[in-house]
Amino acid sequence: MTKTTTTTTTKDTTTTSTANKNPKKTNLLDHHSIKHLLDETVTEIVTSRGYAEDVRTSNLRLLIGSVIIIIALFAQFYNKKFPDNRNFLIGCIYVVFNGILQLIIYTKEKNAILLTYPPAGSAYTSTGLMVSSKLPRFSDMYTLTIASADPKSISAKPTVEFTKSVTKWFTKDGVLVEGLFWKDVEGLINEYANAKDKDNKKSK
Repeated sequence: MTKTTTTTTTKDTTTTSTANKNPKKTNLLDHHSIKHLLDETVTEIVTSRGYAEDVRTSNLRLLIGSVIIIIALFAQFYNKKFPDNRNFLIGCIYVVFNGILQLIIYTKEKNAILLTYPPAGSAYTSTGLMVSSKLPRFSDMYTLTIASADPKSISAKPTVEFTKSVTKWFTKDGVLVEGLFWKDVEGLINEYANAKDKDNKKSK
């Protein structure tokens, strides 16, 4: 019994020590650094609730981006003689692919930081999530929005969001107070999950 107690105490001490050694910290003067840290933590919280990340759109965007780079390199370094309209044709292809990429970003991703699949076992009663965020330059107000990844679905729920000052979640040294932030984000997830479907709301 004595050995077991000692081992448990040692493990607890080690866990606490590790947590204290690895706080999430950022530069409070760097707007992008603050948003990046909060967005990463939001992703961690959402996925911990059983929402698996949907990377299909990201993969498509990366694929199109790679094609654009290849076309640009081809136009720059290919030395074989082509008809006089070679640059024009390659330029048109480049513009088309770049246009498709921008269209995906504008219509699908917007300010999204995470797209997910529905929780396991709820494909017919729920949709995946589109989680987006905003932190305007020269502002401390962080807006987090949770919406349906498929707004046309009969299982889609109304969009929910909160806007709060980032000063609530950071110490003066730039350390994220994760307990407070997790509480706020999980509260928003619960608000979305408990909301009634759009169709049910309209029928009333």
